[in-house]
Amino acid sequence: MDFLRYHRQMLIDGWGEEGQKKLKNSTVFIAGAGGLGSPVSIYLAVAGIGKIIICDFDNVEMTNLNRQILHSNTRIGINKALSAKITLNGINPNVEVVPITEKINEANAFEIVGDAQIILDCMDNLETRYILNEVAIKKKIPLVFGAIYGIQGMLSFIQPPETPCLKCIFPEAPPKETFPVVGATPGVIGAIQALEAIKYIVGIGKLFKNKLLLWDGLSGDFKTFKTQKDPSCNVCKGF
Repeated sequence: MDFLRYHRQMLIDGWGEEGQKKLKNSTVFIAGAGGLGSPVSIYLAVAGIGKIIICDFDNVEMTNLNRQILHSNTRIGINKALSAKITLNGINPNVEVVPITEKINEANAFEIVGDAQIILDCMDNLETRYILNEVAIKKKIPLVFGAIYGIQGMLSFIQPPETPCLKCIFPEAPPKETFPVVGATPGVIGAIQALEAIKYIVGIGKLFKNKLLLWDGLSGDFKTFKTQKDPSCNVCKGF
């Protein structure tokens, strides 16, 4: 292991060599290689995660490039997961990057998440998020939810039965739309998502469990709200 690369983060209390080994031996699943998936995957790669499984069926388009910093003009038309592998291997060749070019659905989700210890939910629709939520519950692994809109974002660390599941927090999916976004917004939320995963794997700090973080970039405010389990939730009920 290249400890020189990770020396500065290993100075953090509770991290050290053992914490870095935990990262090296870990596998994470990142759903989406877009606006949120870009900072999430980059910061996990530079931290020294051993294996990153990143899934996206879509191709890079010009309209992505104001925020999806995994990609560039030279990658237009290339699958996003494959483009992500090129970028992440260039940033840290010691990280194993497994690109998945399939669309996540109920039939394949459990299998493609594989042996990951944690799911980073970087999707842009609740239908797919609900599928990932159920996979996380079945595999008994946490899911780090992140979402953005314009210059606002939200985040929660979901790990039933200790916390509500995603369906408890958002019982219904909103109508689909092409929503506004500036690149710095997923940068803020994605960085926090990555940090939540790192803290969980290393075993330091407090996580956003039973809380929903709301960030308003226009006012600069960070607010947290308590989340509660829905006793009638048909996804995590009795879990």
